[in-house]
Amino acid sequence: MGDIPEEVIAEKEHVEKTLSILLGVLPKKDKSIVEITAIATFIHNCYNGIENILKQTIKNKNVPIPFSEHWHKTLLQIAVKESILSPSLSDHLYDFLAFRHFFVHGYGHRLNENQLMVLANEMESVWKQFLGEIELFYNK
Repeated sequence: MGDIPEEVIAEKEHVEKTLSILLGVLPKKDKSIVEITAIATFIHNCYNGIENILKQTIKNKNVPIPFSEHWHKTLLQIAVKESILSPSLSDHLYDFLAFRHFFVHGYGHRLNENQLMVLANEMESVWKQFLGEIELFYNK
């Protein structure tokens, strides 16, 4: 890899540990509300790590991120504009951003297990695609 900042490397390690735990929980049948809420937390943690990596990468390019109530969406838009992320990956990350909003502002007992499992089952492939695009960006 190119000159990837230590903060990005550390964040990558945190996401990969979290993803490993998430993948270990997914195969279990008949999950309790506590397990469903834990899965939601792991998805949120992984997406938060993705945002942290994007913030650090954009910061390293000296591109300002205008902080407003919509900064999470703006972060994805800047990442595409700065050729850090592909538009297709950014579009896919909007699903996780929407979930992030629900997770932060909602209640665990209101989680829809079927919808949650769609995101949980996509998390690994989204992470791999994200990591590939980040590594490609830093290797340019």
